[in-house]
Amino acid sequence: MLILSGLATLTARKLLELAVEHPTAAACLAAVRRGPSGSAGDRERAVATDPELVRSALRAADARMMAIGDPEYPESLPPAVLFVRGRSLASLTPRVAIVGARNCSESGCDVAMALGLALARAGVGVVSGGARGIDSAAHRGALAGGGRSVCVLGCGIDLVYPASNRGLIDDVATSGAVVSEYPPGLRAEPFRFPARNRIVAGLSRCVVVVEGAAGSGSMITADHALDLGREVFGVPGPVWSPLSQVPLELIREGATLIRGPDDLLQDLELAQVGLRDGTAPPDGVSEAARQAWDGLRAPTTPDALAEAIRISLSAALA
Repeated sequence: MLILSGLATLTARKLLELAVEHPTAAACLAAVRRGPSGSAGDRERAVATDPELVRSALRAADARMMAIGDPEYPESLPPAVLFVRGRSLASLTPRVAIVGARNCSESGCDVAMALGLALARAGVGVVSGGARGIDSAAHRGALAGGGRSVCVLGCGIDLVYPASNRGLIDDVATSGAVVSEYPPGLRAEPFRFPARNRIVAGLSRCVVVVEGAAGSGSMITADHALDLGREVFGVPGPVWSPLSQVPLELIREGATLIRGPDDLLQDLELAQVGLRDGTAPPDGVSEAARQAWDGLRAPTTPDALAEAIRISLSAALA
């Protein structure tokens, strides 16, 4: 299984080179297992397919490996092996993915955070990719709502990309789970993120696209979701904005338009919830956060809450 996961890290060009140099399948697998000397990537693959080194790295990262056939392994996922840090994926259902642009707008960030918060308070796990922008906002919203999130990495399970999100991803692992198809030690590379997106889609009941420019990973995730028969939602934005192009195109092709958390909860037939009576805010919170806390005394939605206290949701949760 580790050798198969090592094959998943190779580019198409490298696989063709292996096929030419090693005419049999057994010879190809042996070459991957040995790992040619040279580039850092070659050395990474050699480590990634060494069972003892992988086991040691997993222990150090407090992570584990699971394969197709394991009770925890989710259905409809293509990799033969997944690496997981945190809780069992089986305990984090149902799940909804929220994806979008790294360089998002402030309003897009607010929407993603509001969606994450609303889903968490409805008992739904939030899946995203741990990147800057929409991904981070969705994870933070879920955590702020006291819920659980699942982060799918485009690097080895023991690494974090971007490094600035280390604290956030550690928090996700504490209450939810961090997932990767890549063995320990494999660095983030551009070609790994489209592959990562298919796992985001496969883990989720549906996918919500908040913002995304034409040709971005958001469209790749949505396409994978549609291939799997998942429902896709799009949050519309200004028609001239490059960040609106993926959601608008998806809506034009039949994705469900949502204007915010209220629409999503209604479409998914999820209940809204508020704080239990008598729950006090934590000590030392800001005045804005205290106002937001008071606004949750009765069942509400993030949109209504932000309007009631007249600040953006991201400011309320700061």
